[in-house]
Amino acid sequence: MSFTVTVRPSGSQFEVDAGENILDAALRQGVVLSYGCRNGACGTCKSKVIEGTIEQGAHSPKALSAQEAAHGYALPCCARATSDLVIEARVVAGAGDIPVRRMPCRVASIERLAPDVAVLKLQLPAGERLQYLAGQYVELILRDGTRRSYSMAAAPQVDGPLELHVRHTPGGRFTDALFGVTTPPIRERDLLRMEGPMGTFFLRTDSDRPIVLLASGTGFAPIKAIVEHMIHESIPRPVTLYWGGRRPQDLYMNALAEGWTRELPDFRYVPVVSDALPEDGWTGRTGFVHRAVMADFPDLSGHQVYACGAPIVVDSARADFTAKCGLPEAEFHADAFTTAADLATQA
Repeated sequence: MSFTVTVRPSGSQFEVDAGENILDAALRQGVVLSYGCRNGACGTCKSKVIEGTIEQGAHSPKALSAQEAAHGYALPCCARATSDLVIEARVVAGAGDIPVRRMPCRVASIERLAPDVAVLKLQLPAGERLQYLAGQYVELILRDGTRRSYSMAAAPQVDGPLELHVRHTPGGRFTDALFGVTTPPIRERDLLRMEGPMGTFFLRTDSDRPIVLLASGTGFAPIKAIVEHMIHESIPRPVTLYWGGRRPQDLYMNALAEGWTRELPDFRYVPVVSDALPEDGWTGRTGFVHRAVMADFPDLSGHQVYACGAPIVVDSARADFTAKCGLPEAEFHADAFTTAADLATQA
């Protein structure tokens, strides 16, 4: 048995099989709904059910609250149709043009740039190249079939290994091995499997609005890819980058971001540190990174925002920018970095 899903306002339609989640069915048929984690943790795919019934699967209460569910909202990434549906959701143009591929890759290098951050470079098989949009991510498939998501940290035009930025999560199966906490450790030349590209976080090129880029921690990775893409394509839009960390060492590519201010004619970089210690000697901006944006841009009604990093940063930015700074909801594009620990709290 299958059901028909109609998406408003685009009018797109697709079929979903019994037992299949709605997002997978849409992607399988080339209808790309806005999505991020694909596992009920981030809330990016949140949509409203206008007509019909669904069965909502396990998810984080932060991604979909009981009150929102009572008002007809759902997470298509972990919901199944139990009748024909009409849903209100954003269809993203462009992302569906690139096929998702599964392929082997080899660890080319592991470089520590901070005590808890490593740059992982992955070499694809000879003659292979992964097509993706700057800002998208891949999933690394572990031996037991579990997956870990990491954004590409270089523009798709850059030749060479794929670059990923990985923060160590103590107790994390993959990151403990990568940082040598558990054995066997992940080393150079180890073989991994990956699938991608995925996600709808990428630069929209159908707009000339000034851009605010907001990153926390390793959320800098897809932001770096977007900036490099703009450099390669000579995209002239004004850009202001805010990068936040607890301490200065968390801004692990600070010199690179500072260099962009000299390379790009209309680029501004604002590093923000929330918990600097006296020995850090930090004299720059302090506090929450999204509040630094609000202080500099009290009116965001004419801007476009790309935010990436910890869910609390992304969620706070979305709420405050739209409610207090006039940013249109459709101009806020985000990728919240969820972890296996976030999934453990699913309802």
